[in-house]
Amino acid sequence: MKAHYLTNIPLQEAVSTYMEKINAVKLPFALEDVPVSDACGRFTAEAVYARLCAPHYNACAMDGIALKASITFGATETTPVKLETADFLRVDTGDPLPKSCDAVVMIEDVVEADSGDILLYSAAAPWQHVRQIGEDICEGDMLLPSNTEITPFAMGAMLAGGISDVSVIRQPVVGIIPTGDEVVPPSSNPGPGEVMEFNSTIFSAILSGWGAVPKTYPIVKDDLDSIVKVLQDAAYECDAVIINAGSSAGREDFTSTAIGTIGEVVLHGIAIRPGKPAILGIVGNKPVIGVPGYPVSGIVVLEYLMKPVIDTLSGRESPPFPKVQAVVTRRLNSLLKYREFVRARLGKVDGRFVAIPLNRGAGMVTSLVKADGIIDIEQDCEGIEAGHTADVRLLRPLSDIERSLCVVGSHDPLIDEVADLMHQKRRDMFVSSSHVGSMGGIMAIKRGEAHIGGIHLLDEDSGEYNRAFVRRYFPQGGAVLVECVKRTQGLIVAPGNPKDIRQWRDIADKNLTYVNRQKGSGTRILCDYLLKRHGMDPETINGYAREEFTHTGVAAIVASGQADAGLGIFAAAKIYGLGFVPICEEAYDLLMKESALELEQTQVFLETLRSPEFAERLSRMGGYSLEHPGLICD
Repeated sequence: MKAHYLTNIPLQEAVSTYMEKINAVKLPFALEDVPVSDACGRFTAEAVYARLCAPHYNACAMDGIALKASITFGATETTPVKLETADFLRVDTGDPLPKSCDAVVMIEDVVEADSGDILLYSAAAPWQHVRQIGEDICEGDMLLPSNTEITPFAMGAMLAGGISDVSVIRQPVVGIIPTGDEVVPPSSNPGPGEVMEFNSTIFSAILSGWGAVPKTYPIVKDDLDSIVKVLQDAAYECDAVIINAGSSAGREDFTSTAIGTIGEVVLHGIAIRPGKPAILGIVGNKPVIGVPGYPVSGIVVLEYLMKPVIDTLSGRESPPFPKVQAVVTRRLNSLLKYREFVRARLGKVDGRFVAIPLNRGAGMVTSLVKADGIIDIEQDCEGIEAGHTADVRLLRPLSDIERSLCVVGSHDPLIDEVADLMHQKRRDMFVSSSHVGSMGGIMAIKRGEAHIGGIHLLDEDSGEYNRAFVRRYFPQGGAVLVECVKRTQGLIVAPGNPKDIRQWRDIADKNLTYVNRQKGSGTRILCDYLLKRHGMDPETINGYAREEFTHTGVAAIVASGQADAGLGIFAAAKIYGLGFVPICEEAYDLLMKESALELEQTQVFLETLRSPEFAERLSRMGGYSLEHPGLICD
């Protein structure tokens, strides 16, 4: 059967249209009574009134003596009042005030005489140090209005006011139905063509954070009748339903048809990217949203389309997403018909926020792990030019971003190791890194878009690493080169080196399948240098045009058998248990803005680089040597 997108409606219009439809069915708030001790974070279903005064008796507010205040009148430093034991009663904080008394004198002001009598050198005022009935709460006082979040402090006030159970808006139950013939439960060893189902875990955690109760159903195969049956059950058992995958227009995408079979498809196709195939429907009076299978698409749909539904069902009103204005570091093209959300790393460099776009792939769940924010490109906009500012929605606290070192440039796993050690030492400091190649690192430092850039650039004329490029791009200064490590570059090959690769020329001589690094990376420059030195034509290299952005990416391709070899570092080969043919040793150094040296987090970063803990980690990784880590080069 052939499915079609029904709409390409702008996001805000889609939200408004759908919420109008949902509100038209007049969904009632489901209510429940819960113990106050379990009510934190819930929302009151009705106004809450105190059933007791607090305190409910006149209570002594200090340790000391209780007495009638009038018998102390006239006491001064020079003419103390003498009290006999019959004139007072000893009390502790919280004791009921004796009926014959109207004041408490704290023990610090009581002077004991040898006879057992007491001297007071100042008069007591009536009701001093006494908590009178209803001082805090009076019976009948409204403690909380309707539809108000219950805080820990509100819990204490309710208990003090004699309330043990409170009526709250029931947390909406949201069904999650994963679908797909290729979808299997998470496993450490999935087979070819098997896609692990982890979206429901992500969605469940998101929903829980919004105050909903997720209920995940077993995976349903791509069969219309089966999907309809589970959807019917979920719509009966839950307050809202998410169907994951099957929302596009492929031959086995049945979500739209399933919703339409037993309910109504309100909208199918939203003008956003990622997330275009989203389906907004209603079954009975229950909201049902069809979510694309790619995790990033699904998360975007949940955040912008499902969250308003959850807020309506739970009586919440969410604050707007926090945003900052940030300079975008590279041009972002966008189609006019979509509103696009692009994940980015964020940093604050020389007083301004910079946003470094990450991979836009809808299946790149790690881009959400790494992202500090989301660049919002409005519909009818062709994109954002490099160097221009854009609205960026924050995914991390602004204070964390302001305390982050922005590291841009050549990929090396050691940056992650330094970041981990640094954060262990100082939990208030972070490293935000992105891999754009050595030349990308140099240009980021030059444009003031990063604090540090990792580089390993070979100058073909001198055979020198990095220094010639610093002199070329920073003739007037403004940046310094900091020594980091020496590392071994070589050919990453299959375990046991079954192709018997011995040298660089074997790539062409043995007609091997090669996987390359991206243009501008130091490894790509090294590759081109080796080809030129050996008189090898890139056109003769099978796979020269296939590019990966990290050393581990190259190793993963070789490990999968899709390539015989790729140029990379030994540490990446070791991670995958691959063979390695050394080619050369190179200098991987750090280019830093001079102004960044003044930052406390930069100094902690350099201290970590020189630490024995870092040296020990490099030793475990293999393929590195340390000479003068953290040394500023002349």
